[in-house]
Amino acid sequence: MALRQPLSRQQWLGWGLAAAGKLLEGLIVFIGGMALPALSERFGLSPLAQGAFAAASLLGILVGSLSLGWLADRIGRRWLFSAELLLLALGLLGAALSPTAPLLVVSLLVVGIALGADYPLAHLVISESVPAGQRGRLVLAAFGCQALGAVLGMAAAAWLLAPRLEPLSWRWLYGLPLLPVLLLAVARSHLPESGPWLESRAQGHQPGGLAPLWAPPLRRALALAALPWFLQDLTTYGVGIYLPQLLQGSRALAAWVELAFLAGMVAAIALVDRWGRIPLQITGFLGCAAGLLLAARADLGAQLVVGLLLVQFMTNLGPNAQTYLLAGELFPVALRGRGAGLAAAVGKLGAIAAALAMPVLLQRWGPGPLLPLLAATSLLGAALTWGLRLDPGQPPDPPDLEAGSSAS
Repeated sequence: MALRQPLSRQQWLGWGLAAAGKLLEGLIVFIGGMALPALSERFGLSPLAQGAFAAASLLGILVGSLSLGWLADRIGRRWLFSAELLLLALGLLGAALSPTAPLLVVSLLVVGIALGADYPLAHLVISESVPAGQRGRLVLAAFGCQALGAVLGMAAAAWLLAPRLEPLSWRWLYGLPLLPVLLLAVARSHLPESGPWLESRAQGHQPGGLAPLWAPPLRRALALAALPWFLQDLTTYGVGIYLPQLLQGSRALAAWVELAFLAGMVAAIALVDRWGRIPLQITGFLGCAAGLLLAARADLGAQLVVGLLLVQFMTNLGPNAQTYLLAGELFPVALRGRGAGLAAAVGKLGAIAAALAMPVLLQRWGPGPLLPLLAATSLLGAALTWGLRLDPGQPPDPPDLEAGSSAS
């Protein structure tokens, strides 16, 4: 049996800087849900307006992952990996100081654009620098820091939004990450450029548009990367952002339930190279459906909590982790930023739909009819994953139109 190749100091540094970004992302995205009741009281928000607040950063993630993923294929990974954090700091500062609801929404949109860039970039920085045999565990270990950030964010929000600290404490939720974000931007600026990206450019692969992703060699890969991601984000963000509301306003209980999200990622890291991406994704989707159906049949009590714990655990064991991993493995280097970025953007369409619809539907229907609907989308995700399954180990070569000289 071949010994596992140890990572160099440079490889561990790249991994650590990517993981730190995912931790900050989880913290920033999920504190939004915890802050919604305070924001709603401060600005007098209707349920639809609450959905717009929750969707603003998600819309930004869609725009950022799509446009800046393409830019990473054009100019390289290194510069953008640092610059995205400066944009994030600008958005956080604007959110912390916003005097009106519209300015806060714009600031959250900027935050989302910056976070969207990190979706493909963090994956690429790790997967293009570590041995293939360790890629799954290392990418998921970094991505798992998003779950850790979500837990920390919810815990911080539960404390900062305590009645004795309101009504302005929500501003600290956006202001506190500013210094870590700026320090991380400086640290990332010292990383070298991706070797595979430099090699791909030396071989004549030139960045183009999104058209190569629709070509037959990659069409199925794109569907596998994007469609299950869309379906899982309906539940991940629909339940994750509105967890306090599902638990009848209990922020402390929501923070405890979020620990299952972290536990699911730990299990995914341990099992991904044993079970494989596709089996774990299918298992996770089926487990989410079971948890949602269990929670739908209960009021606030043990059954509801157990159902939501199962949802959070199975989400990260399966589709939340595996869709992210697959999106960076199914495409060749020359198209990887665009492929992973487009898959993330499609996923965020599901997140935006959930963010906009959940507060309205919860008010009209309550959790009883709504959670089984989410369970049906999880079952569809399992079926699509099985029907579109591919081996991510050997991504197809770029189509001919992707290669060529830069002369025009």
